[in-house]
Amino acid sequence: MNVRELIERYNDAWNRQDLDAIHAEHHPEIVFHNHTADERAEGADAVREHIAQIFRNNPTLRFSTRSLSAGDDFAVCEWTATVERDGRTLEWDGVDVFPLADGRIARKDVYSASH
Repeated sequence: MNVRELIERYNDAWNRQDLDAIHAEHHPEIVFHNHTADERAEGADAVREHIAQIFRNNPTLRFSTRSLSAGDDFAVCEWTATVERDGRTLEWDGVDVFPLADGRIARKDVYSASH
């Protein structure tokens, strides 16, 4: 398994807002924890619905990768997010920490500047 390719595929799926492709990369017991927003979902179905809500609330949300570091069973991705709201473009930086299990994403810990 190439961890870098896994995360690049995953990030691309986020930018396409492709829930099926995102869900396919999640371990069944995934935990999604946005530490900045104090949002947490556990288990593949709950995480899928949480991400669907993010997309419903932010249909223009996109991410550009600033750096991606990968090991055998983890990755750390620094990114810049952009979204259109009320005729304005908002932008903020953040980082995702991805521990992996069985070749899939076991956690997504998100830390970002507030927006």
